[in-house]
Amino acid sequence: MVIDDVLRGRIIYFEEEEMTKLEQIKEAIESLPPHDFTRLRKWFADKDWGQWDRRIARDSEAGKLDALIKEAREEKRGGKLGNL
Repeated sequence: MVIDDVLRGRIIYFEEEEMTKLEQIKEAIESLPPHDFTRLRKWFADKDWGQWDRRIARDSEAGKLDALIKEAREEKRGGKLGNL
């Protein structure tokens, strides 16, 4: 649906918003049988952890974790950190 409105000499068009892709995905997830929902949840968790692992690896390679590593080593030397 298009609505024309003249405001300060301009024509403004307002269009009904279509359902967003995210809303479509949410609806599809809501309609999944329990077994498929469980499979989707596992796939999503694996994907999420994979992204986390890649981010940690990038941060480590970039030296962003060096201060934390140094702090942990100092805590270990000072006897404040036990073995894993």
